[in-house]
Amino acid sequence: MKLRIQDADLADPAQSSAVVEIIDSYARGPGGQGAPLCERARDNMARGLADHPLAMVLLAFDDDRPVGVAVCVWGFSTFRGEPSVNVHDLAVLPDHRGRGVGGALMEAVEARARDRGCCKITLEVHDSNTGAKRLYRNAGFGPWDPPTVFVTKQLE
Repeated sequence: MKLRIQDADLADPAQSSAVVEIIDSYARGPGGQGAPLCERARDNMARGLADHPLAMVLLAFDDDRPVGVAVCVWGFSTFRGEPSVNVHDLAVLPDHRGRGVGGALMEAVEARARDRGCCKITLEVHDSNTGAKRLYRNAGFGPWDPPTVFVTKQLE
């Protein structure tokens, strides 16, 4: 496997489509929502990310095939008074999991965060997603106790 990580070019239809397909693959699985993305999410994702001033999207390629994505949002830590970044989604196609793609994406996120002077990287992971938790532990995330509760209020 020849792995390469780059900033996604969301103006490129092939790359924007790859981002949507990789996220959809993750959404369908047990770590995601157990169902495909809704039509609105599929239709708006690439354009919405491209238009979002604080979004960073990285694509992982095996040769020329997109196989993983990290969707991040730049933020600011009020407790530290410094920039931060949140990994909103990290997804790897099933046939490339366990091959270092997720770790390479996390290293690329960290490098970009360090370049921008970020004090931390945050993310959310479902407690049942053991593979993702292992990846994040290996990347230095923690402590895991006590857990932080992440709640959502849907605005429809």
